[in-house]
Amino acid sequence: MLLLTALGATLVLTAVGRTWAEGVAPGTAGGRIEIAASGSKLTGLPTGMALVAMAAAVAVFAVRGRARLLVGLLTVLAGVGAVAGAVIGRTDTAGLHDLAAAQLGLTSAHAEGITRTGWPWVALAGGLLLLLAGAVTVRFGRNWPAMGSRYEAPTARRAPRPAGDSPADLWKALDRGEDPTG
Repeated sequence: MLLLTALGATLVLTAVGRTWAEGVAPGTAGGRIEIAASGSKLTGLPTGMALVAMAAAVAVFAVRGRARLLVGLLTVLAGVGAVAGAVIGRTDTAGLHDLAAAQLGLTSAHAEGITRTGWPWVALAGGLLLLLAGAVTVRFGRNWPAMGSRYEAPTARRAPRPAGDSPADLWKALDRGEDPTG
């Protein structure tokens, strides 16, 4: 699970930093401006979902039982979100038009001759790995070891038993971890 999550999140985070779409925007006086948009400029969904999955990968070892099942389901949802974000970024042209309008300072500017790169497919593959990591957690997570009890909050200690007067009773109290002196 940890390996799948790390690999999936790495693919997604690497892909969203790369160029997903390119085009040109017709400027004023017949000029043309080249526009390039990274995945993070087209959609922030894959980045957020990869970060959620990384947090879940850490949390899965700190929880048990139903909480671990919920962490697995959260990872599945993060994978679905990363896949959806990759599909949105691959097909959406509005982000590129917005970028063209911002660079030209014209609200009516739009990009033309739009071409796509393969980076959305890399993000999609990373999202699928996150989805798989969550499914593995849901299916097998109940049997995984959890952190030891030394990481849990201390519980109320029971009152020490009154020690008897004999030296043997004092030694027995010490063996139990009690302080016979009060």
